[in-house]
Amino acid sequence: MSLHWTQHLILVPVLLPLLVGAALAPLTQGWHRLKYWLSYASLLGLLATSLALIFMTDGGHWQEGMGIYLAANWSAPFGIALLADRLSAIMLLLTAVLGLASLHFTRTRWGRIGVHYHTLFQFLLMGINGAFLTHDLFNLFVFFEVMLAASYGLVLHGYNAERIRASMQYIAINLAAALLFLLGTALIYATTGTLNMADLAARVPLLAGEELALFKVGASVLALAFLTKGAMWPLGFWLPTTYAAASPPVAVMLVLMTKVGAYVILRLWLLIFSDNAGAAAGFGGDALLYAGMATIVFGAAGMLSTDTAGRMAGYGAIVSSGTLLAVIGYGQPTLVTAGIYYLIGSTIAVAAFLLLIELIDRIRTPRSAMLALTMEAFAVEDAPDEPTGRGVPAAMAFLSLAFAACALMIAGLPPLSGFVAKFGMFHALLNPQVDAVSGAAAISASGWTLMALIIVSGLIAVISMMRFGVRTFWASGATEPPKVHRSEVAPILFLLALSVLMTVQANPLFGYLARASDDIHRPGAYIGRVLAEPTVPGPVSNPAPAPLSPKEAP
Repeated sequence: MSLHWTQHLILVPVLLPLLVGAALAPLTQGWHRLKYWLSYASLLGLLATSLALIFMTDGGHWQEGMGIYLAANWSAPFGIALLADRLSAIMLLLTAVLGLASLHFTRTRWGRIGVHYHTLFQFLLMGINGAFLTHDLFNLFVFFEVMLAASYGLVLHGYNAERIRASMQYIAINLAAALLFLLGTALIYATTGTLNMADLAARVPLLAGEELALFKVGASVLALAFLTKGAMWPLGFWLPTTYAAASPPVAVMLVLMTKVGAYVILRLWLLIFSDNAGAAAGFGGDALLYAGMATIVFGAAGMLSTDTAGRMAGYGAIVSSGTLLAVIGYGQPTLVTAGIYYLIGSTIAVAAFLLLIELIDRIRTPRSAMLALTMEAFAVEDAPDEPTGRGVPAAMAFLSLAFAACALMIAGLPPLSGFVAKFGMFHALLNPQVDAVSGAAAISASGWTLMALIIVSGLIAVISMMRFGVRTFWASGATEPPKVHRSEVAPILFLLALSVLMTVQANPLFGYLARASDDIHRPGAYIGRVLAEPTVPGPVSNPAPAPLSPKEAP
C-alpha cells in the first residue's frame, strides 16, 4: 500500500506559500518585480489546488468526501492530521481568490513600499490555509500564530502615525487572544487527554461531573479567543479602527482573517457539541445566538454613526460576523447552508469595497468633504446649471457604478449575492425543522428576532452607504477624475464579477454548500474517517535466506 499522489495535494496549500515565502525572504527591494511574479505564481498554484480539492471532495474521489493526510505517517490521535472536505476546500478557494485580488492591487504601489511585504503575505496565506485544514487544536494554535505574526507586519505596511496606533492596539488584542487560546487548550487537554478534534469529539460524551465542568470552562476560554478574532460584541471594538488604518490590500486579508474565527467556531462546535455529545450536547448554542444578535446591533449602530468609509466597512464586517455567529448558534442545518453562502458573499463584498475606498479617496479632498457636509447641514439647494452635454469620465463612471454594486451586496438588496444569501436565510428560518417529539414546526421567537435584525441592519447599511455616496459623488462640487491604473481596477471588477457569478449560479452553489453543511452535521463520519485512517506501511526488506540443509550443503 502506498499514499496516492492526490492526498499530497492536501499539504500543498501549506507547503507552497511556506517555500515561496522562504525563497522571497533574502531578496532585496531591487528584485521587487521578481518577488511579485513569484508571489503571483504561488497564488495561481493555490487557486488550482483549491479547485482540485473541491473536485475531489465533491466528486466521490475520497470516502465520505474527506481526504486525510497524516503528517509524518503517525496515525491519529497521536500524530497531526490534516483534513480536506467540502467546507475547507471552498474556504481555501475563497482565500486564493481574495489573495489574488489583494496581490494584483499591490502591483503599482503597495507591493514596492516594504522590503518583506511579499514574504509576509505568503506566510499569512500559509497560516490561513493551515487553519482551514488542520484537525488538531495545537496545530491550529501554531497556524493561528503564524497568521497573526505575519499580519502584525502587514498592518504596519506603509506605516504612518494612524497606522502605528491601530497596529499597537491590534497586536495587544491578538496577543491576549493567543493567551486565551493556550489556556483553553491546556484545560481541554487536562480533562480529555487529547487535542485531536475527532478524538476529542469521541471522548466528550464520556465526561461527567467535575471533568465535564472543567472541559466546558476550557471550551469557553478557547471560544473567547476565536470570538475575539471573529469580532463578536463587545470583543470586536478593535476591528473598525484597524480596517480604517490598514492599507487596502492588507485590509482585504483582514476581512478573511475575521472569518477564520467564525469558521473555527462552526467547525469545532458542531463537531464537539453535537447531539451525540451526551451531557455536553448543544453547549454554548444560546450564547452564540444572542451574542451574534448583539453583534449585529453593534455593527449596524456603528455603520449609522460613522461617515468614514474604512470604519463603515469595518462595521459592515462586524454585522456579517454577528450574522454568522447567530446562524451557528441557532442550530439548524439548512440555515447553516445559507450562512456559509452569506459568509462567502459578504467577504467578497467588503473586500471589494475596501479596495474601492483607495480610489474613492482620490476624489474626496478635504475641500469637497467640507462642502458636502456644509450643504447637508444648512440645507443648501444645489441648483444645477443648464446641461451642456459633457460626458462622464470613465474613471468616475467606474467608481460610482462599483460603489453602487458594493452597496447592494453589503446591504443585501437584489439582484446580487447579498440578497440571495438573506433570502436563503429567511427561507430556512420560515421553514424550521419538525420537532421529533411534538411533530410541530413552529418558528421560535429568536428566529423572528434574527430575521428582524437582518432586515433592519440591511436598511441601516443602505442609509449609511447612500449617505456616503451622495456626499462623495453628488454633493462634493466639481471634482477632477482620479487617476486609476488597470491593476487597481481589475481586482475590483474581478470581485464584483464573482458576486454576479454567485447570483447566477446560486442553485449549484447552494447544492454544494448543502452537502458541506450535511458533512459537518455528521460528527460520526468525521470521527470514523480520521481515527480509522491507516498509515502507509514501510518497505518490506528482503528476508534473510534460510540456512542450507545438510543434504544441500556442498
